Amino acid sequence: MTFMDLEFPGDVRDARVRAGRNISELERWLSIAAGVGLAGYGLAKRRGMAALMFAAGGALLVRRGASGHCDTYQLFGINTAGTGQDTRQALGGSAGVNVEESITINQPVELLYRFWRNLENLPQVMRHLESVERVTDTLSRWRAKGPANTTLEWNAEIINEIPNQLIAWQSLEGSDVVSAGSVNFDDVGAGAGTRVRVRLQYNPPGGKVGATLVKLLGRDAATEIRQDLQQFKETVERRTANRE
Repeated sequence: MTFMDLEFPGDVRDARVRAGRNISELERWLSIAAGVGLAGYGLAKRRGMAALMFAAGGALLVRRGASGHCDTYQLFGINTAGTGQDTRQALGGSAGVNVEESITINQPVELLYRFWRNLENLPQVMRHLESVERVTDTLSRWRAKGPANTTLEWNAEIINEIPNQLIAWQSLEGSDVVSAGSVNFDDVGAGAGTRVRVRLQYNPPGGKVGATLVKLLGRDAATEIRQDLQQFKETVERRTANRE
């Protein structure tokens, strides 16, 4: 037992608990509520092995919420505890680089939205992306080519979604690149297709100085997104033509 344990046991225990947390407060309460509900359903509606399975599953969810720790998140290196404020701080004021690009694609909103929402499709149309791995319905792991043959990795969370209209996301704590962005899908009229608009705010390694150097070398984010949107357009239009 250390001096700190003797003098401030409550503070030390609290610090240790907080250090082990890797899920947000909202997730904690949702886990507890879901766990209580699942256990109660199993005990009230089921018998035998089924009741035990429901009760065990509920107990695991309650434990996840009470401890603030998720073993699956730890396995994938994900931490959503307090990450929203970290991202806002990192991109606040003049720290972030802002980019907006758009393109009109002669395809229906539903098709374009569905392609983009399946995030694992994105490396097909974004040349800098090596892979996107789905972790949950809203959490994913990204791997991209960085400058000078480096590799950048980050975890991202979908924070806002309106089917066939909007997908918004932000990176999570510990990412190589702190970023937030959105893609909007707007029907521009009968037979005129869909306008796809991407907004991106990011803080690359080296901050704005690093972004300026990358731009001078011809790999700035605006150029990348413009080219990716053109590739997106060509890919979905070609696939549709091949089906006809």
